[in-house]
Amino acid sequence: MNPSPILVICLDAADPQLIEQWIAAGHLPALNRLRQQGLYSRLESNVDYCGKATPASSTDKVWVMFSSGCLPNKTGFWDTAHFQKESYTIRFDHHTSGYDYREYSPFYALGDDYRVATFDLPVAALSDQIKGLQVLGWGGHFPFTPNHSSPPELLPELIQRYGENPVIYKDHGYWWDPSYADWLTEALIQSATTRAQICCDLLRRDRWDLFLTVFGEAHSAGHDLWHLSQPDHPLYATWGQQRGEDLMLKAFQAIDRGIEQVVNAAPENATIICPSVHGMGVNYTDLLSMAILPELIYRFNFAGKVAIAPGDSHTPPPPLITKPLRRTWAGEVWSRKYDANPLRRWLRPWTPSRFLHAYPQPDVISPYQLHAQGEKLSWIPAMWFSPLWSQMQAFALPAFSDGLIRINLQGRESQGIVPPQEYDALCQRLTDMLLQLRDGRTGQPIVKEVVRTRPTPTADGPQYPDADLAVLWHEYPSDVVDSPQLGRVGPLPYSRPGGHRGQGFVIAKGQGIAAGTERTEPAQVVDLAPTILELLQAPRPDHLDGQSLLQSIPQMV
Repeated sequence: MNPSPILVICLDAADPQLIEQWIAAGHLPALNRLRQQGLYSRLESNVDYCGKATPASSTDKVWVMFSSGCLPNKTGFWDTAHFQKESYTIRFDHHTSGYDYREYSPFYALGDDYRVATFDLPVAALSDQIKGLQVLGWGGHFPFTPNHSSPPELLPELIQRYGENPVIYKDHGYWWDPSYADWLTEALIQSATTRAQICCDLLRRDRWDLFLTVFGEAHSAGHDLWHLSQPDHPLYATWGQQRGEDLMLKAFQAIDRGIEQVVNAAPENATIICPSVHGMGVNYTDLLSMAILPELIYRFNFAGKVAIAPGDSHTPPPPLITKPLRRTWAGEVWSRKYDANPLRRWLRPWTPSRFLHAYPQPDVISPYQLHAQGEKLSWIPAMWFSPLWSQMQAFALPAFSDGLIRINLQGRESQGIVPPQEYDALCQRLTDMLLQLRDGRTGQPIVKEVVRTRPTPTADGPQYPDADLAVLWHEYPSDVVDSPQLGRVGPLPYSRPGGHRGQGFVIAKGQGIAAGTERTEPAQVVDLAPTILELLQAPRPDHLDGQSLLQSIPQMV
Protein backbone atom coordinates (compact mmCIF):
# COMPACT_ATOMS: atom_id res chain seq x y z
CA MET A 1 0.00 0.00 0.00
CA ASN A 2 1.11 3.52 -0.71
CA PRO A 3 2.02 5.34 2.54
CA SER A 4 1.01 8.67 0.96
CA PRO A 5 -2.78 9.12 0.79
CA ILE A 6 -4.27 10.85 -2.25
CA LEU A 7 -6.69 13.78 -1.90
CA VAL A 8 -8.42 14.73 -5.16
CA ILE A 9 -10.28 18.06 -4.98
CA CYS A 10 -11.93 18.77 -8.31
CA LEU A 11 -13.41 22.04 -9.50
CA ASP A 12 -16.36 21.72 -11.85
CA ALA A 13 -15.88 23.89 -14.95
CA ALA A 14 -13.28 26.28 -13.57
CA ASP A 15 -11.66 27.84 -16.62
CA PRO A 16 -7.85 27.75 -16.80
CA GLN A 17 -7.47 31.21 -18.32
CA LEU A 18 -9.65 32.75 -15.63
CA ILE A 19 -7.99 30.82 -12.80
CA GLU A 20 -4.52 31.76 -14.07
CA GLN A 21 -5.59 35.41 -14.27
CA TRP A 22 -7.03 35.43 -10.75
CA ILE A 23 -4.05 33.56 -9.31
CA ALA A 24 -1.70 36.13 -10.85
CA ALA A 25 -3.79 38.92 -9.31
CA GLY A 26 -3.57 37.33 -5.85
CA HIS A 27 -7.28 36.51 -5.62
CA LEU A 28 -6.95 32.73 -5.06
CA PRO A 29 -4.16 32.16 -2.52
CA ALA A 30 -4.88 28.48 -1.81
CA LEU A 31 -4.76 27.46 -5.46
CA ASN A 32 -1.69 29.63 -5.93
CA ARG A 33 0.18 27.84 -3.13
CA LEU A 34 -0.70 24.44 -4.54
CA ARG A 35 0.47 25.51 -7.98
CA GLN A 36 3.76 26.86 -6.70
CA GLN A 37 4.44 23.70 -4.69
CA GLY A 38 3.89 21.20 -7.50
CA LEU A 39 2.75 20.53 -11.05
CA TYR A 40 0.51 22.64 -13.26
CA SER A 41 -0.82 21.49 -16.62
CA ARG A 42 -3.62 22.45 -18.94
CA LEU A 43 -6.11 19.69 -19.72
CA GLU A 44 -7.98 18.86 -22.90
CA SER A 45 -11.00 16.60 -23.31
CA ASN A 46 -10.67 15.38 -26.89
CA VAL A 47 -13.01 12.70 -28.19
CA ASP A 48 -12.59 10.42 -31.19
CA TYR A 49 -14.80 11.11 -34.20
CA CYS A 50 -13.79 8.73 -37.02
CA GLY A 51 -10.20 8.76 -35.84
CA LYS A 52 -10.13 12.55 -35.56
CA ALA A 53 -9.35 14.05 -32.15
CA THR A 54 -12.05 16.66 -31.58
CA PRO A 55 -12.40 18.97 -28.56
CA ALA A 56 -15.40 18.17 -26.36
CA SER A 57 -16.93 20.54 -23.85
CA SER A 58 -20.15 18.75 -22.89
CA THR A 59 -19.86 18.56 -19.12
CA ASP A 60 -21.58 15.23 -18.53
CA LYS A 61 -19.53 13.41 -21.15
CA VAL A 62 -16.28 14.83 -19.78
CA TRP A 63 -17.07 13.79 -16.20
CA VAL A 64 -17.64 10.21 -17.35
CA MET A 65 -14.29 10.37 -19.17
CA PHE A 66 -12.70 11.38 -15.86
CA SER A 67 -14.36 8.74 -13.69
CA SER A 68 -14.11 5.84 -16.15
CA GLY A 69 -10.75 6.79 -17.64
CA CYS A 70 -12.25 5.92 -21.03
CA LEU A 71 -13.29 7.79 -24.16
CA PRO A 72 -16.98 7.91 -25.13
CA ASN A 73 -16.55 5.59 -28.12
CA LYS A 74 -15.60 2.91 -25.56
CA THR A 75 -18.17 3.57 -22.83
CA GLY A 76 -20.94 4.49 -25.28
CA PHE A 77 -21.84 7.48 -23.14
CA TRP A 78 -22.02 10.63 -25.27
CA ASP A 79 -24.77 12.68 -23.67
CA THR A 80 -27.50 12.75 -21.06
CA ALA A 81 -30.10 13.33 -23.79
CA HIS A 82 -30.64 10.11 -25.75
CA PHE A 83 -32.42 10.11 -29.12
CA GLN A 84 -34.95 7.30 -29.57
CA LYS A 85 -34.91 6.37 -33.25
CA GLU A 86 -38.10 4.32 -33.01
CA SER A 87 -40.25 7.19 -31.71
CA TYR A 88 -38.29 10.36 -32.63
CA THR A 89 -38.28 11.37 -28.98
CA ILE A 90 -35.58 12.24 -26.46
CA ARG A 91 -35.01 10.21 -23.30
CA PHE A 92 -33.76 12.51 -20.56
CA ASP A 93 -33.91 12.55 -16.79
CA HIS A 94 -31.96 14.65 -14.28
CA HIS A 95 -31.40 11.62 -12.04
CA THR A 96 -31.12 8.59 -14.32
CA SER A 97 -29.63 9.84 -17.61
CA GLY A 98 -26.02 9.53 -16.49
CA TYR A 99 -23.64 6.63 -17.11
CA ASP A 100 -24.26 3.45 -15.10
CA TYR A 101 -20.58 2.27 -14.97
CA ARG A 102 -21.64 -1.37 -15.31
CA GLU A 103 -19.28 -2.17 -18.17
CA TYR A 104 -16.49 0.18 -17.14
CA SER A 105 -16.25 0.80 -13.41
CA PRO A 106 -14.99 4.06 -11.91
CA PHE A 107 -11.21 3.99 -11.71
CA TYR A 108 -11.50 4.54 -7.95
CA ALA A 109 -13.53 1.35 -7.42
CA LEU A 110 -10.48 -0.44 -6.02
CA GLY A 111 -11.94 -3.27 -3.97
CA ASP A 112 -11.06 -4.33 -0.44
CA ASP A 113 -7.38 -3.36 -0.52
CA TYR A 114 -7.98 0.40 -0.52
CA ARG A 115 -10.02 2.70 1.68
CA VAL A 116 -11.83 5.15 -0.59
CA ALA A 117 -14.27 7.99 0.09
CA THR A 118 -16.10 9.99 -2.58
CA PHE A 119 -18.27 13.01 -2.00
CA ASP A 120 -20.52 14.60 -4.61
CA LEU A 121 -18.95 13.55 -7.91
CA PRO A 122 -21.13 14.51 -10.91
CA VAL A 123 -22.46 11.91 -13.36
CA ALA A 124 -21.30 9.12 -11.06
CA ALA A 125 -22.80 5.95 -9.61
CA LEU A 126 -22.49 4.02 -6.39
CA SER A 127 -20.14 1.06 -6.68
CA ASP A 128 -20.06 -2.12 -4.62
CA GLN A 129 -16.33 -2.31 -5.37
CA ILE A 130 -15.55 0.64 -3.09
CA LYS A 131 -14.57 -0.09 0.49
CA GLY A 132 -15.44 3.12 2.27
CA LEU A 133 -17.97 5.93 1.90
CA GLN A 134 -19.84 7.26 -1.13
CA VAL A 135 -22.16 10.27 -1.30
CA LEU A 136 -23.85 11.39 -4.51
CA GLY A 137 -26.21 14.28 -5.14
CA TRP A 138 -25.81 16.41 -2.03
CA GLY A 139 -25.04 19.38 -4.25
CA GLY A 140 -23.72 20.32 -7.65
CA HIS A 141 -25.07 21.74 -10.88
CA PHE A 142 -27.61 19.12 -11.98
CA PRO A 143 -25.24 16.22 -11.17
CA PHE A 144 -27.20 13.57 -13.14
CA THR A 145 -27.16 11.04 -10.37
CA PRO A 146 -29.70 9.95 -7.77
CA ASN A 147 -29.39 11.59 -4.36
CA HIS A 148 -28.09 8.67 -2.33
CA SER A 149 -25.11 7.23 -0.49
CA SER A 150 -23.33 4.12 0.68
CA PRO A 151 -24.03 3.34 3.41
CA PRO A 152 -27.61 4.54 2.73
CA GLU A 153 -27.91 6.40 6.02
CA LEU A 154 -24.86 8.60 5.35
CA LEU A 155 -26.48 11.24 3.12
CA PRO A 156 -29.50 11.72 5.44
CA GLU A 157 -27.07 12.01 8.35
CA LEU A 158 -25.05 14.72 6.58
CA ILE A 159 -28.21 16.61 5.65
CA GLN A 160 -29.41 16.38 9.24
CA ARG A 161 -26.09 17.74 10.50
CA TYR A 162 -25.20 20.29 7.81
CA GLY A 163 -28.45 20.98 5.99
CA GLU A 164 -29.55 20.54 2.42
CA ASN A 165 -27.51 22.11 -0.33
CA PRO A 166 -28.96 25.55 -1.12
CA VAL A 167 -28.18 25.43 -4.86
CA ILE A 168 -28.90 21.97 -6.25
CA TYR A 169 -31.72 21.97 -8.85
CA LYS A 170 -32.32 25.68 -8.18
CA ASP A 171 -29.61 27.37 -10.28
CA HIS A 172 -31.74 27.91 -13.36
CA GLY A 173 -32.60 31.59 -13.14
CA TYR A 174 -32.06 34.23 -15.81
CA TRP A 175 -29.44 36.91 -16.34
CA TRP A 176 -31.96 39.74 -16.54
CA ASP A 177 -33.12 39.11 -12.95
CA PRO A 178 -30.69 40.94 -10.61
CA SER A 179 -32.22 39.32 -7.54
CA TYR A 180 -31.33 35.89 -8.92
CA ALA A 181 -27.66 36.84 -9.25
CA ASP A 182 -27.61 38.15 -5.68
CA TRP A 183 -29.32 35.03 -4.32
CA LEU A 184 -27.09 32.69 -6.31
CA THR A 185 -23.87 34.33 -5.15
CA GLU A 186 -24.75 33.99 -1.48
CA ALA A 187 -26.07 30.46 -1.99
CA LEU A 188 -22.83 29.42 -3.71
CA ILE A 189 -20.75 30.87 -0.88
CA GLN A 190 -22.86 28.97 1.64
CA SER A 191 -22.64 25.80 -0.46
CA ALA A 192 -18.84 25.95 -0.80
CA THR A 193 -18.42 26.66 2.91
CA THR A 194 -20.64 23.76 3.94
CA ARG A 195 -19.04 21.45 1.38
CA ALA A 196 -15.64 22.08 2.96
CA GLN A 197 -17.06 21.34 6.42
CA ILE A 198 -18.53 18.04 5.23
CA CYS A 199 -15.27 17.03 3.53
CA CYS A 200 -13.33 17.74 6.71
CA ASP A 201 -15.82 15.64 8.66
CA LEU A 202 -15.48 12.72 6.24
CA LEU A 203 -11.69 13.00 6.18
CA ARG A 204 -11.63 12.52 9.95
CA ARG A 205 -13.71 9.35 9.83
CA ASP A 206 -10.97 7.04 8.56
CA ARG A 207 -7.44 6.85 7.20
CA TRP A 208 -8.35 7.08 3.55
CA ASP A 209 -6.05 5.90 0.79
CA LEU A 210 -8.05 7.96 -1.70
CA PHE A 211 -10.51 10.78 -1.07
CA LEU A 212 -12.32 12.47 -3.97
CA THR A 213 -14.65 15.46 -3.96
CA VAL A 214 -15.83 18.18 -6.34
CA PHE A 215 -16.56 21.84 -5.75
CA GLY A 216 -19.54 22.10 -8.09
CA GLU A 217 -20.13 25.75 -7.19
CA ALA A 218 -17.68 26.83 -9.91
CA HIS A 219 -20.02 25.40 -12.53
CA SER A 220 -23.06 27.41 -11.45
CA ALA A 221 -21.04 30.59 -10.95
CA GLY A 222 -19.60 30.40 -14.44
CA HIS A 223 -22.91 29.77 -16.14
CA ASP A 224 -24.91 32.50 -14.44
CA LEU A 225 -22.49 35.22 -13.32
CA TRP A 226 -20.06 35.50 -16.24
CA HIS A 227 -21.71 38.61 -17.71
CA LEU A 228 -21.36 40.40 -14.36
CA SER A 229 -17.64 39.65 -14.14
CA GLN A 230 -15.97 39.48 -17.54
CA PRO A 231 -15.90 42.35 -20.08
CA ASP A 232 -15.76 39.90 -23.02
CA HIS A 233 -19.50 39.25 -22.65
CA PRO A 234 -21.77 41.45 -24.81
CA LEU A 235 -24.06 42.02 -21.82
CA TYR A 236 -21.28 43.22 -19.51
CA ALA A 237 -21.64 46.84 -20.62
CA THR A 238 -25.31 46.82 -19.61
CA TRP A 239 -25.26 44.59 -16.55
CA GLY A 240 -21.72 44.08 -15.29
CA GLN A 241 -20.38 47.62 -15.20
CA GLN A 242 -23.15 48.78 -12.89
CA ARG A 243 -22.16 46.21 -10.25
CA GLY A 244 -19.85 47.45 -7.54
CA GLU A 245 -18.30 44.02 -6.99
CA ASP A 246 -17.39 40.92 -8.96
CA LEU A 247 -19.96 38.33 -7.91
CA MET A 248 -18.32 35.47 -9.79
CA LEU A 249 -14.99 36.20 -8.11
CA LYS A 250 -16.73 36.23 -4.71
CA ALA A 251 -18.02 32.72 -5.36
CA PHE A 252 -14.60 31.48 -6.48
CA GLN A 253 -12.92 32.99 -3.45
CA ALA A 254 -15.30 31.01 -1.25
CA ILE A 255 -14.28 27.89 -3.18
CA ASP A 256 -10.61 28.77 -2.70
CA ARG A 257 -11.14 29.12 1.06
CA GLY A 258 -12.93 25.78 1.08
CA ILE A 259 -10.06 24.10 -0.76
CA GLU A 260 -7.60 25.46 1.79
CA GLN A 261 -9.74 24.14 4.63
CA VAL A 262 -9.94 20.65 3.10
CA VAL A 263 -6.21 20.55 2.34
CA ASN A 264 -5.42 21.54 5.92
CA ALA A 265 -7.62 18.71 7.20
CA ALA A 266 -5.76 16.09 5.15
CA PRO A 267 -2.75 14.17 6.46
CA GLU A 268 0.50 16.11 6.16
CA ASN A 269 1.97 13.56 3.75
CA ALA A 270 -1.06 13.57 1.44
CA THR A 271 -0.63 14.07 -2.28
CA ILE A 272 -3.05 16.78 -3.41
CA ILE A 273 -4.51 16.71 -6.92
CA CYS A 274 -6.77 19.56 -7.98
CA PRO A 275 -8.21 19.16 -11.48
CA SER A 276 -10.84 21.03 -13.44
CA VAL A 277 -11.78 18.62 -16.22
CA HIS A 278 -13.28 21.32 -18.43
CA GLY A 279 -13.63 25.09 -18.44
CA MET A 280 -16.03 27.96 -18.91
CA GLY A 281 -16.06 31.17 -20.91
CA VAL A 282 -18.34 33.64 -22.59
CA ASN A 283 -21.21 31.54 -23.92
CA TYR A 284 -21.04 31.17 -27.68
CA THR A 285 -22.72 27.75 -27.86
CA ASP A 286 -26.13 27.79 -26.13
CA LEU A 287 -27.98 30.18 -28.40
CA LEU A 288 -26.45 28.79 -31.58
CA SER A 289 -26.87 25.09 -30.75
CA MET A 290 -30.22 25.24 -28.95
CA ALA A 291 -32.11 27.78 -31.08
CA ILE A 292 -30.42 29.13 -34.21
CA LEU A 293 -29.15 25.83 -35.62
CA PRO A 294 -32.55 24.09 -35.26
CA GLU A 295 -34.21 27.01 -37.06
CA LEU A 296 -31.68 26.91 -39.89
CA ILE A 297 -32.09 23.15 -40.34
CA TYR A 298 -35.87 23.65 -40.39
CA ARG A 299 -35.51 26.19 -43.20
CA PHE A 300 -33.07 23.89 -44.99
CA ASN A 301 -35.74 21.17 -45.06
CA PHE A 302 -38.78 23.31 -45.86
CA ALA A 303 -37.91 25.82 -48.55
CA GLY A 304 -39.47 29.23 -47.98
CA LYS A 305 -40.69 28.49 -44.46
CA VAL A 306 -39.53 30.23 -41.29
CA ALA A 307 -40.42 29.52 -37.67
CA ILE A 308 -38.34 31.59 -35.24
CA ALA A 309 -37.00 35.15 -35.49
CA PRO A 310 -36.83 35.79 -39.24
CA GLY A 311 -35.03 38.96 -40.29
CA ASP A 312 -33.75 40.82 -43.32
CA SER A 313 -30.08 40.04 -43.90
CA HIS A 314 -29.76 43.04 -46.25
CA THR A 315 -30.35 45.55 -43.43
CA PRO A 316 -28.47 46.27 -40.20
CA PRO A 317 -29.81 44.09 -37.37
CA PRO A 318 -31.82 45.57 -34.50
CA PRO A 319 -29.96 46.30 -31.25
CA LEU A 320 -28.80 43.58 -28.89
CA ILE A 321 -31.58 42.39 -26.58
CA THR A 322 -30.39 43.52 -23.15
CA LYS A 323 -33.64 43.71 -21.17
CA PRO A 324 -36.02 40.85 -21.98
CA LEU A 325 -39.62 41.23 -20.87
CA ARG A 326 -40.57 37.66 -20.05
CA ARG A 327 -39.70 35.55 -17.05
CA THR A 328 -38.01 32.75 -19.00
CA TRP A 329 -35.58 32.46 -21.89
CA ALA A 330 -37.83 29.96 -23.67
CA GLY A 331 -40.70 32.42 -23.43
CA GLU A 332 -38.54 35.17 -24.92
CA VAL A 333 -37.50 33.00 -27.85
CA TRP A 334 -41.01 31.67 -28.43
CA SER A 335 -42.40 35.21 -28.47
CA ARG A 336 -40.39 35.64 -31.67
CA LYS A 337 -42.24 32.79 -33.39
CA TYR A 338 -43.21 33.88 -36.89
CA ASP A 339 -46.93 34.37 -37.47
CA ALA A 340 -48.32 34.88 -40.96
CA ASN A 341 -51.08 37.11 -39.58
CA PRO A 342 -49.56 40.64 -39.52
CA LEU A 343 -51.72 41.85 -36.61
CA ARG A 344 -50.91 38.86 -34.43
CA ARG A 345 -47.27 39.17 -35.46
CA TRP A 346 -47.25 42.81 -34.31
CA LEU A 347 -48.99 41.97 -31.01
CA ARG A 348 -46.94 38.86 -30.27
CA PRO A 349 -44.08 40.49 -28.28
CA TRP A 350 -46.59 41.90 -25.78
CA THR A 351 -48.99 38.93 -25.65
CA PRO A 352 -49.01 37.07 -22.30
CA SER A 353 -47.18 33.78 -22.56
CA ARG A 354 -50.22 31.72 -21.61
CA PHE A 355 -51.91 32.77 -24.87
CA LEU A 356 -48.97 32.25 -27.21
CA HIS A 357 -49.70 28.57 -27.74
CA ALA A 358 -53.33 29.27 -28.62
CA TYR A 359 -52.53 30.28 -32.20
CA PRO A 360 -52.84 27.53 -34.80
CA GLN A 361 -49.38 25.98 -35.13
CA PRO A 362 -49.39 23.36 -37.88
CA ASP A 363 -45.60 23.32 -37.94
CA VAL A 364 -43.72 23.58 -34.63
CA ILE A 365 -44.99 22.96 -31.11
CA SER A 366 -44.81 25.51 -28.31
CA PRO A 367 -42.76 25.01 -25.14
CA TYR A 368 -45.97 25.38 -23.16
CA GLN A 369 -47.60 22.46 -24.97
CA LEU A 370 -44.47 20.36 -24.59
CA HIS A 371 -44.31 21.15 -20.88
CA ALA A 372 -47.94 20.15 -20.46
CA GLN A 373 -47.09 16.84 -22.15
CA GLY A 374 -44.34 16.21 -19.61
CA GLU A 375 -41.38 16.93 -21.90
CA LYS A 376 -38.42 17.71 -19.61
CA LEU A 377 -36.50 19.57 -22.31
CA SER A 378 -39.47 21.69 -23.38
CA TRP A 379 -37.46 24.88 -22.83
CA ILE A 380 -34.91 24.02 -25.54
CA PRO A 381 -36.04 25.40 -28.93
CA ALA A 382 -34.66 22.35 -30.76
CA MET A 383 -37.48 20.33 -29.17
CA TRP A 384 -40.12 22.61 -30.65
CA PHE A 385 -39.33 21.11 -34.04
CA SER A 386 -39.56 17.51 -32.82
CA PRO A 387 -43.05 16.81 -34.27
CA LEU A 388 -41.51 17.41 -37.70
CA TRP A 389 -38.35 15.33 -37.31
CA SER A 390 -39.78 12.29 -39.08
CA GLN A 391 -40.59 14.51 -42.10
CA MET A 392 -37.16 16.12 -42.27
CA GLN A 393 -34.03 14.92 -44.06
CA ALA A 394 -31.98 16.14 -41.11
CA PHE A 395 -32.76 17.81 -37.79
CA ALA A 396 -30.93 19.43 -34.90
CA LEU A 397 -30.86 17.51 -31.63
CA PRO A 398 -31.09 19.34 -28.30
CA ALA A 399 -27.55 20.26 -27.31
CA PHE A 400 -25.74 22.35 -24.72
CA SER A 401 -22.34 22.74 -26.40
CA ASP A 402 -21.52 21.75 -29.98
CA GLY A 403 -24.36 21.79 -32.47
CA LEU A 404 -25.68 18.28 -33.18
CA ILE A 405 -27.36 17.20 -36.43
CA ARG A 406 -29.00 13.83 -37.05
CA ILE A 407 -29.71 12.45 -40.53
CA ASN A 408 -33.15 10.83 -40.91
CA LEU A 409 -31.69 7.70 -42.48
CA GLN A 410 -33.62 4.90 -44.12
CA GLY A 411 -33.02 1.59 -42.37
CA ARG A 412 -31.93 3.25 -39.14
CA GLU A 413 -34.73 5.61 -38.15
CA SER A 414 -38.17 4.03 -37.99
CA GLN A 415 -39.45 6.53 -40.58
CA GLY A 416 -36.17 7.37 -42.29
CA ILE A 417 -36.40 9.15 -45.63
CA VAL A 418 -32.75 9.60 -46.68
CA PRO A 419 -31.38 6.62 -48.66
CA PRO A 420 -27.91 5.54 -47.48
CA GLN A 421 -26.48 6.29 -50.92
CA GLU A 422 -27.52 9.96 -50.49
CA TYR A 423 -26.09 10.30 -46.98
CA ASP A 424 -22.67 11.65 -47.95
CA ALA A 425 -24.10 14.20 -50.38
CA LEU A 426 -26.58 15.45 -47.77
CA CYS A 427 -23.85 15.76 -45.14
CA GLN A 428 -21.80 17.79 -47.61
CA ARG A 429 -24.73 20.08 -48.48
CA LEU A 430 -25.33 20.73 -44.79
CA THR A 431 -21.63 21.36 -44.22
CA ASP A 432 -21.45 23.81 -47.12
CA MET A 433 -24.50 25.68 -45.83
CA LEU A 434 -23.10 25.89 -42.30
CA LEU A 435 -19.67 27.11 -43.36
CA GLN A 436 -21.34 30.03 -45.17
CA LEU A 437 -22.99 31.35 -41.98
CA ARG A 438 -21.92 34.81 -40.85
CA ASP A 439 -22.48 36.92 -37.75
CA GLY A 440 -25.15 39.44 -38.70
CA ARG A 441 -23.40 42.24 -36.81
CA THR A 442 -19.74 41.70 -37.72
CA GLY A 443 -19.74 39.53 -40.83
CA GLN A 444 -17.39 37.06 -39.14
CA PRO A 445 -17.82 33.35 -39.88
CA ILE A 446 -19.88 31.45 -37.30
CA VAL A 447 -18.83 27.85 -37.87
CA LYS A 448 -15.26 26.72 -37.25
CA GLU A 449 -15.68 23.14 -38.40
CA VAL A 450 -18.30 20.50 -39.17
CA VAL A 451 -17.16 17.03 -38.12
CA ARG A 452 -18.63 13.72 -39.23
CA THR A 453 -19.00 11.28 -36.36
CA ARG A 454 -19.20 7.94 -38.21
CA PRO A 455 -17.20 6.44 -41.09
CA THR A 456 -20.15 5.12 -43.10
CA PRO A 457 -23.88 5.91 -43.23
CA THR A 458 -24.82 2.57 -41.69
CA ALA A 459 -22.25 2.58 -38.89
CA ASP A 460 -24.33 2.43 -35.72
CA GLY A 461 -24.09 1.38 -32.10
CA PRO A 462 -23.07 2.90 -28.77
CA GLN A 463 -19.55 3.65 -30.01
CA TYR A 464 -21.10 6.44 -32.09
CA PRO A 465 -23.03 9.48 -30.81
CA ASP A 466 -26.63 10.17 -31.79
CA ALA A 467 -25.52 13.00 -34.06
CA ASP A 468 -24.13 12.37 -37.53
CA LEU A 469 -22.59 15.84 -37.67
CA ALA A 470 -21.04 17.89 -34.87
CA VAL A 471 -20.92 21.64 -35.47
CA LEU A 472 -18.01 23.42 -33.79
CA TRP A 473 -18.59 27.15 -33.42
CA HIS A 474 -16.09 29.98 -33.51
CA GLU A 475 -15.38 31.19 -29.98
CA TYR A 476 -17.31 34.45 -29.91
CA PRO A 477 -21.00 34.94 -29.13
CA SER A 478 -23.52 35.77 -31.85
CA ASP A 479 -27.16 36.70 -31.48
CA VAL A 480 -27.87 37.30 -35.19
CA VAL A 481 -26.84 34.83 -37.90
CA ASP A 482 -27.06 35.38 -41.65
CA SER A 483 -27.16 32.67 -44.29
CA PRO A 484 -26.97 33.50 -48.01
CA GLN A 485 -29.16 30.47 -48.61
CA LEU A 486 -31.65 30.62 -45.71
CA GLY A 487 -31.78 34.27 -44.64
CA ARG A 488 -31.38 35.81 -41.22
CA VAL A 489 -32.16 34.36 -37.79
CA GLY A 490 -32.27 36.86 -34.96
CA PRO A 491 -31.64 38.79 -32.98
CA LEU A 492 -32.49 36.41 -30.17
CA PRO A 493 -31.74 36.90 -26.46
CA TYR A 494 -28.66 35.22 -25.08
CA SER A 495 -29.20 32.19 -22.88
CA ARG A 496 -26.83 31.39 -20.00
CA PRO A 497 -24.01 33.97 -19.89
CA GLY A 498 -21.25 31.39 -19.41
CA GLY A 499 -20.71 28.36 -21.62
CA HIS A 500 -18.43 25.35 -21.50
CA ARG A 501 -14.95 25.04 -22.93
CA GLY A 502 -13.03 21.87 -23.65
CA GLN A 503 -9.95 23.10 -21.78
CA GLY A 504 -9.33 22.51 -18.09
CA PHE A 505 -6.29 22.22 -15.84
CA VAL A 506 -4.71 20.09 -13.15
CA ILE A 507 -2.60 21.09 -10.15
CA ALA A 508 -0.76 18.39 -8.20
CA LYS A 509 1.62 18.50 -5.24
CA GLY A 510 3.11 15.85 -3.04
CA GLN A 511 5.76 13.20 -2.71
CA GLY A 512 7.63 12.73 -6.00
CA ILE A 513 6.28 15.90 -7.65
CA ALA A 514 8.84 18.65 -8.14
CA ALA A 515 7.74 22.17 -7.18
CA GLY A 516 7.19 24.63 -9.99
CA THR A 517 6.73 21.97 -12.68
CA GLU A 518 4.70 23.08 -15.71
CA ARG A 519 3.84 21.03 -18.76
CA THR A 520 4.17 22.80 -22.07
CA GLU A 521 1.71 20.44 -23.78
CA PRO A 522 -1.77 19.89 -22.33
CA ALA A 523 -2.64 16.54 -20.85
CA GLN A 524 -5.90 14.71 -21.57
CA VAL A 525 -8.70 14.23 -19.06
CA VAL A 526 -8.38 10.45 -19.44
CA ASP A 527 -4.76 10.78 -18.24
CA LEU A 528 -5.94 11.60 -14.72
CA ALA A 529 -7.19 8.11 -13.83
CA PRO A 530 -3.92 6.29 -14.62
CA THR A 531 -1.95 9.06 -12.90
CA ILE A 532 -3.92 8.71 -9.67
CA LEU A 533 -3.70 4.93 -9.80
CA GLU A 534 0.07 5.04 -10.26
CA LEU A 535 0.42 7.42 -7.32
CA LEU A 536 -1.61 4.93 -5.28
CA GLN A 537 0.51 2.04 -6.57
CA ALA A 538 -2.80 0.44 -7.53
CA PRO A 539 -3.29 -1.90 -10.50
CA ARG A 540 -4.10 -0.20 -13.78
CA PRO A 541 -7.01 -1.74 -15.73
CA ASP A 542 -6.15 -2.55 -19.33
CA HIS A 543 -9.17 -0.66 -20.67
CA LEU A 544 -8.00 2.83 -19.60
CA ASP A 545 -7.41 5.14 -22.56
CA GLY A 546 -5.02 7.64 -20.98
CA GLN A 547 -1.39 7.63 -19.91
CA SER A 548 -0.02 8.43 -16.47
CA LEU A 549 1.49 11.89 -16.25
CA LEU A 550 4.27 10.42 -14.13
CA GLN A 551 5.54 8.72 -17.27
CA SER A 552 5.60 11.88 -19.38
CA ILE A 553 7.01 14.57 -17.08
CA PRO A 554 10.78 14.34 -16.60
CA GLN A 555 10.68 16.88 -13.76
CA MET A 556 8.79 14.43 -11.51
CA VAL A 557 11.41 12.88 -9.27
